[in-house]
Amino acid sequence: MIFARDKSQMCNNLLQFAHVYAYGREHGRHVLSMRFSYKYPYFHIRHTKHTSFILYLVAKIAAALRIIPTANYKPGCNPEALERIVEKHRNVVVAGWEVRYYDLFLKYRKEICELFRIDEAYTLPVKAKMRILDEGKGLRLGLHIRRGDYAQWADGHYFYDDETYASYVNAFARMHPTEHIHVYMSTNDTEMTEERMSRLVNTGDRNGSVTIHLLGGNPPEDLFMLSECDAIIGPHSTFSLVAAMYRDIPFCRMDRAKAETLSENDFKLFDYWFRLIGQ
Repeated sequence: MIFARDKSQMCNNLLQFAHVYAYGREHGRHVLSMRFSYKYPYFHIRHTKHTSFILYLVAKIAAALRIIPTANYKPGCNPEALERIVEKHRNVVVAGWEVRYYDLFLKYRKEICELFRIDEAYTLPVKAKMRILDEGKGLRLGLHIRRGDYAQWADGHYFYDDETYASYVNAFARMHPTEHIHVYMSTNDTEMTEERMSRLVNTGDRNGSVTIHLLGGNPPEDLFMLSECDAIIGPHSTFSLVAAMYRDIPFCRMDRAKAETLSENDFKLFDYWFRLIGQ
């Protein structure tokens, strides 16, 4: 058994586990997610055979007592040497963000998406709200506004102000001049409101219009909401990336502070951004 362990946030955990899962799947090894065995009870993986809180506790204690080894994929590690440790031992803990099996991840991506299918208790209410709000008409744009920890992460490079987010919405609207754009916001900014963003969005000389929606959901609801959109705009974040993964939604990563114009080339699919996750 390979025990995948990490200490970061939900979608970081998801992607880290998925790399390990793909490796195990390719080599006939069972993989248990230690994090998803007790936290984030929103996904199908919690109902699968090899996700067990008891196994999690056993592995945690055994690793602490060094009964089973740990392959720690930390920055500056030697991946080849760590993989030899994993190959050598029947039971082993794989920890750290730097574990990477891109090609195998993509090979087993369909299974990974199924493992992390969000339970209907979270998805059905979101579907109903979105259906009422947009009546299935126009384009749905998922807008991920990340604040909080982003004031410090990467020296605050991706901590954008409201005007920056509005500039991306406006640029997207200009790409679709005759469409009604329904913007579905996901944010950890407790002061954000529909009215606040609406004041900044100026659709300009176009026939369509923009309507801002803030459903105020919890993390799994917001993740699903973004995944139901036609396109996603957001900063460098695994939350946006995972939302795009489920249905291969075009994702525009906000790598610059202003977007006077956007084109179809700015919206790329999961496979592209997935390989640039650390850049």
